[in-house]
Amino acid sequence: MDRRTFLAAAGTGAAALSLGAVSTPALAAPAPSAPAPFGPAGSGPTVAASTSELPLLHRWFEDTYRSIEAMTTDFGLTADKIDISGPGTPVPSRNTSPTNIGCGLWSTVAAAGLGVIGRDTMYRRLAHTVSAIERLERHHGFWLNWYDAYDGSVLTSWPGTGDPVRPFLSSVDNAWLVTGLRIAADAEPRLRGRVAAILATADWSYYYTPYDPADPVKNPGQLRGGFWTDTGEPTAHHYGALNTEPRMASYLGIADGSLPGDHYWHMLRTMLPEHGQEQPPGGAYETIDGVRLWQGHYTHRGRKLVPTWGGSMFEALMVPLFVPETEWSPRSWGTTHRRYVRSQIEHGLAEAGYGYWGFSPSNVPEGGYQEYGVDAIGMQTDGYASNTDRTFVTHGEPLPPASAYTNGVVTPHASFLALPQARGEAIANLKAIAADFGAYDGRYGFRDSVNVGTGRVSDFVLALDQGMIAAALAQELRPGLLQRPFRTGGFTSRVRPLLAKERFSI
Repeated sequence: MDRRTFLAAAGTGAAALSLGAVSTPALAAPAPSAPAPFGPAGSGPTVAASTSELPLLHRWFEDTYRSIEAMTTDFGLTADKIDISGPGTPVPSRNTSPTNIGCGLWSTVAAAGLGVIGRDTMYRRLAHTVSAIERLERHHGFWLNWYDAYDGSVLTSWPGTGDPVRPFLSSVDNAWLVTGLRIAADAEPRLRGRVAAILATADWSYYYTPYDPADPVKNPGQLRGGFWTDTGEPTAHHYGALNTEPRMASYLGIADGSLPGDHYWHMLRTMLPEHGQEQPPGGAYETIDGVRLWQGHYTHRGRKLVPTWGGSMFEALMVPLFVPETEWSPRSWGTTHRRYVRSQIEHGLAEAGYGYWGFSPSNVPEGGYQEYGVDAIGMQTDGYASNTDRTFVTHGEPLPPASAYTNGVVTPHASFLALPQARGEAIANLKAIAADFGAYDGRYGFRDSVNVGTGRVSDFVLALDQGMIAAALAQELRPGLLQRPFRTGGFTSRVRPLLAKERFSI
């Protein structure tokens, strides 16, 4: 079951399930010449794009942000998606989620930081969204997974189908809304008091199961996927895989002190050697901060890396848009991020022979939603394939021929996420996707996905994917702009030391 179907039906993400059961101790426009509307970004070592690329990247950002504007309702919430295939102004979908709302917040801050909108406009838009957030129903300080984007009411049936939706509190989706709120408060001092009041009761320990060495399966020291509020029932799984997007919730909780630092060491680099997974992991046991952990790795095309759960780009590279993992942990996080991107590129160009690359959950061009990735670099056996027809690999057996990868799907947001590791190749890939398939819409940016076999392009843009594109472009054009609230306070004193101690076996 794909992630969005599972979210709609059950209310939680399927990506990065833990594994508590195996736990252990012609698109150019000039860039603006005026200075950005608020202070220096505090960039760290990231190098901005070359001067010749700036107009193109800025134009891509402007059009992407226009899609965020189009997805945002009069109520102030960014909806899940819009269909841009027809003429006229697209209509936002009825549904929205905490993640979608967070994307709208940080995209607006990025637009102001890049001079696309003025500071007064930024304030009005952020304040409008914060007012809407203040009116949303919450439980235990957190937000439910699906709301009506037009009035903020909780969705109890799925728009269009009428299928029932159980009220659910997702740890990973709440992390992205908290991320957006922190960025909004950092950018606009007039909102800091309101955001602080909103976040005062968001205690991440609600999702946390403390570690118990007597029963590490039941008590793995990890975060639950979430809770259904109609019964108080938790998900059976924890988010245990470290190199997946739920680690943003872990970082937020460790930073604010609601989660212990050793939670970081109880997450899994790979599953244990004796447990079934995509490939037998290399590595060794180590003890860090008193926690014995398996420092495992996979080997793909001769390179050692830390896998994600399914093999998709956003699992690995959405979090470092905000938390400077590569800077704080260059030997470990920096290395695995770089090798992960190289694996995605080589899968698309060499293994599957698509001629294009970039695989991550996205709209299916023919309709629907599916998880896409590179199966070999995900822990889940037969995890996320790079094609709709789901061609998988089996470790130790010959690779499928390129002809087996029918209906391959690339999504532009995956290439944008790869900008820090492979800037030239990412921009070239995006230019080719735009030119060869007509996948760029001059009003709203890149469409969500392309079937590179048939040439079918998605009719949609999605708030999550456009939000990742906006954040990635902000990082390229003004390094550190969206990272500022994650370079201070508990992130500096609690999270950074953990990343500095990380020693992946790669």
